Amino acid sequence: MDLYQIFKTRTPIIGVVHLLPLPTSPRWGGSLKAVIDRAEQEATALASGGVDGIIVENFFDAPFTKNQVDPAVVSAMTVVVQRIQNLVTLPLGLNVLRNDAKSAIAIASCVRAAFIRVNVLTGVMATDQGLIEGEAHQLLRYRRELGADVKILADVLVKHARPLSSPNLTVAVKDTIERGLADAVILSGWATGSPPSQEDLELACGAANGTPVFVGSGADWENIGTLLQAADGVIVSSSLKRHGRIEQPIDPIRVSQFVEAARRTWNSKNTSKPSEQVKLHS
Repeated sequence: MDLYQIFKTRTPIIGVVHLLPLPTSPRWGGSLKAVIDRAEQEATALASGGVDGIIVENFFDAPFTKNQVDPAVVSAMTVVVQRIQNLVTLPLGLNVLRNDAKSAIAIASCVRAAFIRVNVLTGVMATDQGLIEGEAHQLLRYRRELGADVKILADVLVKHARPLSSPNLTVAVKDTIERGLADAVILSGWATGSPPSQEDLELACGAANGTPVFVGSGADWENIGTLLQAADGVIVSSSLKRHGRIEQPIDPIRVSQFVEAARRTWNSKNTSKPSEQVKLHS
């Protein structure tokens, strides 16, 4: 299956809905209705602004557990995604932070979401949650048990983390695809709101050898044209928020501005490569 079949474009923009704190998180406010209301507003703003997909994250649950989240978080995220599906027809994804890919794919399977994001699929990363080990073997077997056609978008040398081994980007990309069986890879800067370098993007795309490469952080309307010269798609949040502040809700005007800037790049890219199709690894 290629990107066009999922997102109806070969260069998708995936907007992020950062959920307010969920039950059992330190800042949980006691009202799931408030979480749902904000998520619905943000999903609607993203859809009306022209994004091609939406990913839902428990972003404000920090500090995160490094692996399995509480069942209440899984339940809450399932409800929220279903509510969003009642409002928008875009393909949806899940990222259960910090690295609960099994819960993410379980939710995605039940609600028929299209994809998940996994921060650490292979290797070992030193993070603010401690050492996180990739569990690709368990995740891929679980996806097969579920019989789910849920795509896995995996970070390579994920932000807010450092690899224990030498950070060789080319090797990490190849291992994530060839040994972790990721359907696409994500490249970010060192932190939320920080973009990857153009050099790293080009290296990653060369190593990916046709498997899609997404920009995972730091994209804005000013740099998106440059980033998409190398990358196949983008996951974006911070720059779409009011005043560009991470704690603020999504601003529909900023979404439209970002999408318009990206489309100018699509047009030039598609004109120069009219027959190219980016395939998802299967």
